[in-house]
Amino acid sequence: MIAIVDYGLGNLRAFSNVYRRLDVPHCLADTPAKLAQSTRIILPGVGSFDYAMSKLNGSGMRETLESMVLERRVPVLGVCVGMQMLADSSEEGVGKGLGWIPGRVRRFPVHDGGASRKYPLPHMGWNNVIVDREAALLSGLDAGARFYFLHSYYYECADSRWSLASSEYILKFSCVIGRENIYGVQCHPEKSHRDGIELLKNFASV
Repeated sequence: MIAIVDYGLGNLRAFSNVYRRLDVPHCLADTPAKLAQSTRIILPGVGSFDYAMSKLNGSGMRETLESMVLERRVPVLGVCVGMQMLADSSEEGVGKGLGWIPGRVRRFPVHDGGASRKYPLPHMGWNNVIVDREAALLSGLDAGARFYFLHSYYYECADSRWSLASSEYILKFSCVIGRENIYGVQCHPEKSHRDGIELLKNFASV
């Protein structure tokens, strides 16, 4: 059973629709009891870092979530701001993240290395995702895999080994990260058609 954490943020129905089409058992978990029944967890997120953390902390599910991920080693997938919450901190806010994959979240620079071109933020639209390291989460994705992005901040891992795939906007950045049973994707697989469905299908069996 995949639990999609319902703490008041994220495209919950979009994930549910994908897994319904794939005939994968899933639920929207809005209580510790529902969360505790799962064998895999999706942590979605939209909006600002501090707000997302405050919503999770106020949901009553954080203690159960941490116990399942850190003690029982249940696989978890953070999506968009849900991925950024895996970090220690973010330049977007002042609060602490979960710290499950050490690193920090940084704001994209407006200019590319001092060049005259000014880039708009947020980074919004379709980008290629380049697989950097073999991982079950990315199985079956080819060199032309494209995903939908909407963000102004990117994840900087403390250890480059945790970066599984990258994309480029202004600079090259990690867009898929993984450490043991913990994964994160900056893109929105639930909005990314074939490639996104493949990634979510992979997560159902990692």
